[in-house]
Amino acid sequence: MTLPAQLVLASLMVTFTIGVHLGGLAALLSLLRRHHAGRPAAYVLLHDSVGILAAAFGLFALHAIEIWAYAMLYAATGALGSFEEALYFSTSTYTTIGYGDVVLPPGWRVFGAIEGANGIILLGWSTAFFFAVVSRIWLLELELETRAKDD
Repeated sequence: MTLPAQLVLASLMVTFTIGVHLGGLAALLSLLRRHHAGRPAAYVLLHDSVGILAAAFGLFALHAIEIWAYAMLYAATGALGSFEEALYFSTSTYTTIGYGDVVLPPGWRVFGAIEGANGIILLGWSTAFFFAVVSRIWLLELELETRAKDD
């Protein structure tokens, strides 16, 4: 694949994965807001634990969708031998582990490098989101404790 073709295809994949991530984070945030609304203080710890678990599994699912999308592209175009090999390569590239035991042919190397950059940015975005969720839950617990002491 030519360099311009790699750049166009990579741009499309980056756009797709950012859209998936944005939509997924918005859905997770909406779910977490509804989950916490109007809960009695006695159930806060249990509900917060469920919310944190939901956020963690939701983020994992988003990354799985994005990794599988890259893997399907590699497999569909014949860039890698099998779907298992494509999924393995995509996972190690997206997470920037990059073992190096499976490599792309020369016409795909720039595309693979862009997947790595895309993955690290989306993983960072998820880390920031998860940190914000846990921080917000912690602040809400402190607020409930303060109200209980004041009453």
